[in-house]
Amino acid sequence: MAQDKKLFGTDGVRGVANVEPVTSETALKLGRAAAHVFKTRAPVPKGHGRHKIVVGKDTRLSGYMLENAVTAGILSMGVDVLLIGPLPTPGVAYITRSLRADAGLVLTASHNPYEDNGIKFFRHDGYKLDDEIEQEIEGLVFSGAIESIRPTAEEIGKAFRIDDALGRYVEYAKAAFPKGMTLEGLRVVVDAGHGATYKSTPCVLRELGARVTVLNNTPDGTNINKDCGSMYPEVVCRAVREVAADVGLAHDGDGDRVLLCDETGTLVDGDDVLAITALDWLNRGALKKNTLVATVMSNLGLDHAVRAAGGQVVRTQVGDRYVLERMLADDLNVGGEQSGHMIFRDFATTGDGLVAALQVLRIIMDTGQPLSQLRNVCVKFPQVVINIRVKTKPAWETMPDVLALVQETERRLGDKGRLLLRYSGTEPKARLLIEGQDLAEIQAAADQIATRIRTHIGA
Repeated sequence: MAQDKKLFGTDGVRGVANVEPVTSETALKLGRAAAHVFKTRAPVPKGHGRHKIVVGKDTRLSGYMLENAVTAGILSMGVDVLLIGPLPTPGVAYITRSLRADAGLVLTASHNPYEDNGIKFFRHDGYKLDDEIEQEIEGLVFSGAIESIRPTAEEIGKAFRIDDALGRYVEYAKAAFPKGMTLEGLRVVVDAGHGATYKSTPCVLRELGARVTVLNNTPDGTNINKDCGSMYPEVVCRAVREVAADVGLAHDGDGDRVLLCDETGTLVDGDDVLAITALDWLNRGALKKNTLVATVMSNLGLDHAVRAAGGQVVRTQVGDRYVLERMLADDLNVGGEQSGHMIFRDFATTGDGLVAALQVLRIIMDTGQPLSQLRNVCVKFPQVVINIRVKTKPAWETMPDVLALVQETERRLGDKGRLLLRYSGTEPKARLLIEGQDLAEIQAAADQIATRIRTHIGA
């Protein structure tokens, strides 16, 4: 049934703002449908008083439009709204739990440009919705089955502004760092990408004692992710070299991911972070079932590093929701993606770039080793990744010449490499990954396959 959905993708509803489905009209309907679903699923409110839903957002211009529309929809169903303003996505998940709300939602398109926006929902416990609830909400949007439900008079919901949401999130994030330990003596560069972390990450690091240099922390509604943040890690890498910092952090627009760089200005991606933290947690006996969760995009070097330390890596399809599903199903506590989405379930219910960064900073302080040394635990296979913008997403079987190239490349790689070709679940892109022992060989193969794809469906 999941493939029949018309609104929800792999990470909520997403698209160009003010173009369906990311319009004020649909946001209002989504607010009404979500309010009805959460209200009927839990007739008794989670907290005291009335049913309530937390509404947060990142720093996009269109957030104002969508915030008002979705709020109106929720209030029209007799459910209160708790407005928390710009806050990282994991902060919205935490505040939803902290305020004992029935659900939470955040208006964001994550790492996409400012023209895009979207809506992500959270359950009362801070976890993302499963397909069943998403389909129930979507069904109500399209069926109009709740059009006749119109509370009146005092039954209409109220909206409240929560002024201490940022402070609550800051304290929550600091709890993911050991009590009694500080970051004194550590110099950190933070690239907030003009996004939702522009206040929270610098605040937490400074309160823990670090000397912080902040880049791109003046959002104006149109500059989120623009030539900065985790989509452009070269910015923070350059700044680390310029100011002789120890570590650099780069967030995406909604702060659920982070990429780092070491003191030499060399990029440290999600695979590096997973390897560093998994080996540390293995050594401390803290990694549940000695198992790390990664996606099919993670480098084979990650598997080798974890296996050599006595653990194992299990893989899922791409998307942090699938990583989390596996973690919940197998009761595991560390997982993530090469892109910088990392979930530490001992502290968070969703990917949290700040919490992930704090895990690495704790290891630096604990061991006294620079990040350049810590990252050596993972020796990566040569890897080529190409993102191809496409105008449509037909089945690969409709392009037999592309499939023939893919199969020939896989035959040549054998068991000494791998190839992955898939469509993005959130963007109009085809993603091609090839790993192998010879960089020139896999680069040539990737270029050939990408060129063939562009002739068929390239935008």
